[in-house]
Amino acid sequence: MNLFTYLPSAIIISNIIFIILLIFFERRDPTATWGWLLILTLIPVLGFILYLFLGLTPKKRKTFRRKQHIDELKNMSKERKEELLAEVRSNFSKLERNIIRLGFQAKTTALVGYNELKIYTNGSDKFNDLFNDIENAQEFIHVNYYIIQNDKLGDKLINLLAKKAAQGLEVRLLYDKMGCRNLSTHSLNMLEDAGAETAPFAPFILDINYRNHRKNVIIDGQIGYLGGINVGEEYIGHSKRFADWRDTHLRIKGKNVDSMQHRFLLDWNFAYGKELFNEEKYFPPKNINDGSPVQIVSSGPDSKEQIIKSLFLKMIYGAEDNIYIQTPYFIPDQPVLEALKNAARSGIDVKIMIPDRADHPFVYGANHSFVGSLLESGARCFRYTKGFLHSKTISIDERILSIGTTNMDTRSFKLNFEINAFIYDKKVAKEHEEIFNNDLKYSDEITMEDYQNRSWTLKISESISRLLSPIL
Repeated sequence: MNLFTYLPSAIIISNIIFIILLIFFERRDPTATWGWLLILTLIPVLGFILYLFLGLTPKKRKTFRRKQHIDELKNMSKERKEELLAEVRSNFSKLERNIIRLGFQAKTTALVGYNELKIYTNGSDKFNDLFNDIENAQEFIHVNYYIIQNDKLGDKLINLLAKKAAQGLEVRLLYDKMGCRNLSTHSLNMLEDAGAETAPFAPFILDINYRNHRKNVIIDGQIGYLGGINVGEEYIGHSKRFADWRDTHLRIKGKNVDSMQHRFLLDWNFAYGKELFNEEKYFPPKNINDGSPVQIVSSGPDSKEQIIKSLFLKMIYGAEDNIYIQTPYFIPDQPVLEALKNAARSGIDVKIMIPDRADHPFVYGANHSFVGSLLESGARCFRYTKGFLHSKTISIDERILSIGTTNMDTRSFKLNFEINAFIYDKKVAKEHEEIFNNDLKYSDEITMEDYQNRSWTLKISESISRLLSPIL
């Protein structure tokens, strides 16, 4: 008997099993549950494949259970937290104290320290400084990227890392297997032949839905980089499709580099499968005793708490004057959407900036599907037109700012491993506001009239994308 005769029946039975799992065993957001039920019912064959790779959470729990356990073992002591909370109580405003305390709830949250900060708004400036810092490294270089393209910029990074490894420095490259799918085996072999170590994060195909979206580099334990800029020619504006690439990245020099180092070592230990201990050489003394207070916070599917999302919500609810957000993917869940709407209704100046084009299917429609309700609430939305906007920032009241890898979407909140810097410095927050206002010069405001007169094709795209938004 031909096995293909039974294939449709087998798929239907599998779909029924998945539906039972969804209803009775999976503790999902109800909107995500309904989304998957609809897909499994309407397109059983494709739905079966999609759910196998993108929907199974038992695999996630099993895959990352060991990682969560390792991270918790490295959690800061209760005594150290109490010591830091005492410092927080004396040096920060009530809202800042509340946000910092909430950040401490993360199992591996970083500490509040003092740091010299530099904000980058394009990839060219960031990579000029990054390559210079790598060239001047003396002890070790730890690199973690979501995307490294197999192009001129990617080759330059790989060649520089190989050069430093050949000089005797410790060089480690942690890369996301899915995001770096174009990174050549030749490049990895060249690094390893030079003495560097490499490790893919979540390389198995059933882990495809849970990605290491972090982009952080630590050099000699003194300098750290994090933000939205990956490694590739498009990120420095050399792309016919996107032209100018507008992004935000951060260079940190100071005490919180230890926090970034701690995060890297935890991720490395999980991916490499071999413990790299927190030796003192990775946490050298810092000579900076002034600068910006910063809290490094990471989140991911290995934790039940969506801590970065919770901190965003705390910022939104704590805002008194303004909330400025830049994100390439504006697909918020209901709590975030309602928080923004309520803020706008309260008279707070809420501005959301999104791209005027998409780099992924459905994203453009999904972004716009949430615009209408925000406009009705009094928020203002803008499309950035000078190239592609990939910046991931949120600031309130010219006093608190977050820069990192987290998009304002469900995937970043629930499925990706992310890292953000929360900055409690009016001067730096003011600098970001000036950057935001400059970007407004290259943006078109989406008025209610514009939204109501949008094309029927966009309306269809919005409807489909909104329906799929819980699983995008």
